[in-house]
Amino acid sequence: MIDVQNKTIDKINVVLIILSLLLAFIIPFKLFLFSYAVLGPLHYLTEIHWLNKKSFFVSQKKWIWVFLIFAIIISIPSLLHLHIFQTINQQPVFQQLNYSITGLTDILLLSIFIFAIGLIFIKRWQYILLFLFLSILSAKLITKYVLFSYILVGLFLPTIIHVYVFTLLFMIMGTLNNKTNFGIIAITLLVVSPFIIYIFDIDPNFYLTTESSYSINTGRNFRFIQYLTDTFDQVKMSQFAPLTFFSVKIQIFTAFCYTYHYLNWFSKTSIIGWHLNISKSKFTIILSLWLAVIVLFWYDYETAYLALFFLAILHIVLEFPLNITSIKVIVKSLYKKH
Repeated sequence: MIDVQNKTIDKINVVLIILSLLLAFIIPFKLFLFSYAVLGPLHYLTEIHWLNKKSFFVSQKKWIWVFLIFAIIISIPSLLHLHIFQTINQQPVFQQLNYSITGLTDILLLSIFIFAIGLIFIKRWQYILLFLFLSILSAKLITKYVLFSYILVGLFLPTIIHVYVFTLLFMIMGTLNNKTNFGIIAITLLVVSPFIIYIFDIDPNFYLTTESSYSINTGRNFRFIQYLTDTFDQVKMSQFAPLTFFSVKIQIFTAFCYTYHYLNWFSKTSIIGWHLNISKSKFTIILSLWLAVIVLFWYDYETAYLALFFLAILHIVLEFPLNITSIKVIVKSLYKKH
């Protein structure tokens, strides 16, 4: 029965990958904004609840408070940019705080990722505390002396690496356990999708008619998208253009990654069981918060993005132990075969 269920879910994921890719080619800007605003918050809320029930995949759940504190610190600059804090944010002390925390974001993210590795393997609290200190020190040295590490960590770890690489690893782990042909097909499709996007010829002018100027401008305001677009365009162009060949390609890839990342989570509900052990009261709270967030995104996308940044970054860092566990299971499985 379980094998049949796994096979069915893998079939669904093959369809979801193809569907996400097609929609990303047709409406890359609108799809990304829709997925981030509608599918994203429900994913955050349900996954955090599920991770909590799974003790966040660590041996000592009490250390999760470190993840919470780091997520709060990372979120402060976004919260200070909200309109309600506009007067406060103009004060020199808060401007300095904003600047200082922004400069520490890469170190904090890398620190908590390294610390997650320690929580998987280390049991005694004395050693865990020591490893936390070493994690912060290592992150500081890596971001200072390793070339492009600040870009890899600050821009891509909470974005593309999270929604694409870690999703791929999670699928590989599941397929190693279930060994279904459709699971292999889904993984193969996910791997080749970036190459399909890169090779497939597009006309950037097509998106001037299919996408609104609001969708295009808002979509390009995400920092990692803007960085990738600017990098490619500086190489290929001498002047700015609202829609370029590479900017659209990057947006297609981004829309595809985020959309499928969320859909993959919901497609595996019956296998992962994140819907289990949710009481009616908690379900009502989650549903109410989700609907409220959707309304906020509809009313003012930028304000909703800033307000929800904490929830987004919290679910990313809380997932780190699961990401490490996925890598551990994959390596162990491959080692056994050899």
